[in-house]
Amino acid sequence: MTTSGRFSPIPEIPLPYNGSAPSHRVVTLVYDRLWPLEFGIAAEIFGWKRPELDVDWYDFRVAAPRGANRAMGGFSISSQHGLEITQSADTIIIPGWRDVDDTPPDDMLSALTAAHARDARLVSYCTGAFVLAHAGLLNGRQATTHWNHLPRMKQQFPDIDLTEDVLYVDNGSIITSAGSSAAIDASLHVIRQDYGSGIANKVARSLVAPPHRDGGQSQYVEAPVQERPGKSIASVLDTAREQLDRPLTITCLADLAGMSERTFLRRFREGTGTTPLKWLRRERVFRAMNLLETTRLDIADIALQSGFASIETFRTAFRQIAGTSPHAYRKRFEAVDS
Repeated sequence: MTTSGRFSPIPEIPLPYNGSAPSHRVVTLVYDRLWPLEFGIAAEIFGWKRPELDVDWYDFRVAAPRGANRAMGGFSISSQHGLEITQSADTIIIPGWRDVDDTPPDDMLSALTAAHARDARLVSYCTGAFVLAHAGLLNGRQATTHWNHLPRMKQQFPDIDLTEDVLYVDNGSIITSAGSSAAIDASLHVIRQDYGSGIANKVARSLVAPPHRDGGQSQYVEAPVQERPGKSIASVLDTAREQLDRPLTITCLADLAGMSERTFLRRFREGTGTTPLKWLRRERVFRAMNLLETTRLDIADIALQSGFASIETFRTAFRQIAGTSPHAYRKRFEAVDS
């Protein structure tokens, strides 16, 4: 890929995808009047070679229509590949679409329809969901987009089951995400699916991004994590993560923050977009994921170390958040030497 701006060429790897993770091919669409931030997120997360992870990383390609593709900001992006590269893609990323009132070209819609028919994974960032909507791929499905464009999508595509105020929605083969920062969350979710939570956390750390913002978290947080007299909400979260195996009540967390329960609940929601109990439940499942990947502890011990009172409660919470059972998750992401 070459550009007339600051993006450096990303090396092409001429290896076909053979059904295994090492050569999983990610293709990102480029088009005229592209929003460069979201394209950059895809290129950095999936295109940057990461030898420190000691895994065979994604084979990243760019699909650009022939001719000039002007990006917002005064530069152009070109690629040696056109839409034909989508035929061998395992994951296709659609960055934010240039105009929610502009119908995407037929060849782009046809390429996405064909990719979906052969079970390629489609991931939209922000208003990229409108491209999937125009292709008819979101009809009857749950989906989301940037909160500012939800009314327009609801009006334009009434057959879509719009999920408002979430970071992303995973329908299996189709993932739609909210605004630009949520594109990072959705991308880390993809990595977590493919490589497990340990690798996803390392990538998040390299991006200086939160490793675990669940898709159901609010996409619009009323205020940043707040500093108040006593301990901040952020420091309370850090302390809670270190003690997930212990009973953690709202009273306990409010005391750590130096606030009344009522004030703590209000400021917790302002700062995180969720409630303490929902946040704790997700964090405990994330710890369980890591233990399933990196230890041989039995399920009962993992439930206990993750702070669940019973194995039944653990299994229910794990399935709701991870979308599968603890046993199936461990089988998929076995990371411990035999």
